[in-house]
Amino acid sequence: MPPSKILTVVFWMTGALFAFSATAVAVRGLSPAFSVFEILSIRNAVGLAILLAFALVKPDLRRQLKPRRMKLHLLRNVLHFAGTDGWAYSLTLLPLATVFALEFTSPAWVALLAIPLLREALTRGRLVAVVAGFAGVLIILRPGVETFQPASLLVLAVAFTFALVAIVTKRLTITESTFSIIFMMNLIQLPLNLLGISGAFWERVELSHALSIAGVSLGGLLSHYCLTNAYRHGDASMVVPLDFLRVPLIAIVGWRLYGEALDPYVFVGSACIVAGLVYSLRREAKVP
Repeated sequence: MPPSKILTVVFWMTGALFAFSATAVAVRGLSPAFSVFEILSIRNAVGLAILLAFALVKPDLRRQLKPRRMKLHLLRNVLHFAGTDGWAYSLTLLPLATVFALEFTSPAWVALLAIPLLREALTRGRLVAVVAGFAGVLIILRPGVETFQPASLLVLAVAFTFALVAIVTKRLTITESTFSIIFMMNLIQLPLNLLGISGAFWERVELSHALSIAGVSLGGLLSHYCLTNAYRHGDASMVVPLDFLRVPLIAIVGWRLYGEALDPYVFVGSACIVAGLVYSLRREAKVP
């Protein structure tokens, strides 16, 4: 890949990292007052309102509201709905760093699934990034009996689901615009989340929830906008290992905001992750 294209992928993934982290903090902030289904319904509803407002202003976006591959959109969003609800629920049960660490078994699945499903090559650089990233996660997490509780198994199932979502998203970027993919995500998942709600939850919304609602709504839109654009510019097996950087980032967030333990293993594991990514990106930039 040309260095300029690699920088583009890194740029979009940097945006995705910060947006996903902001979303996690917002979910944690709303969880005492709202259920997972209610939080995600708020995110979908506000996201749809924002996207429709953009479509009203820009005629070219209105033309993108009609999808060309509806079956793939449905598959992506049913999988993403199940994964996101499981992920959001796990955030209320486990420390942020634990959730993110277990979630990052996903890149290994993406790298393997991309070979038969996307015809991508698993180059040495990409394999090193996946292995080093997974090793870094294990160093940070140091899995033991306490880690592998039922809630941890839920996160592992979520990781595999997100790997499938990544594969389908990459397929969609061939024919669908980023705007269309994000619009259909919110449109399909809003009624699915509303099915899990009983009662008028919006009556419990208070002014003190405004910042967290903004975080979960804008973070949800921006994270998927950035991630989809990263997939558009790079192979899935190259993009996903960059997401490993969310582990040390969210560990620091959990430490600063919630007093969650932060020890030297976080920095050792982070160094392992970064080393693998640097090696992979340097190899991607080499001209054959």
